[in-house]
Amino acid sequence: MAVWLSLWRGRWPALLAVVLAPGLAGCGPRAGLPAPSPTASLNERLADLALRQTAFGAVSLIPVRFEHSRVSKPFVDEGRTLYCVSSRMKGRTFGKAERPKVVIQDKAGILAIVDEDTEVCEGHRTDPLPELEALAGTRR
Repeated sequence: MAVWLSLWRGRWPALLAVVLAPGLAGCGPRAGLPAPSPTASLNERLADLALRQTAFGAVSLIPVRFEHSRVSKPFVDEGRTLYCVSSRMKGRTFGKAERPKVVIQDKAGILAIVDEDTEVCEGHRTDPLPELEALAGTRR
């Protein structure tokens, strides 16, 4: 027994890697996402930018799905044109949907995430955003 243990001493990390590697082969961050085409609609560009955010599962190892995705009509806040994208995301928690929300600024046709409290989105009229659910389905 002591001889057997002395043979494996120092080699257990390699053995563990050999045993676990096949099971973890599919795990890891998602592949890089291509940028949307320049001819993509505004809703497609908004959905693409939202899906790149951590709140929308961009770095999740667990597959997620979206339901009831919404986008606000453009509104002006402090001289900036903003959009709010929200959805119900299922998959990372058991039984309870997460409610990710992101604020996006449109500055001369260039979309960028605004890192601020999402309460600026309260009270604005929203429309369905099926592009977010469609894009999320193609990236699995």
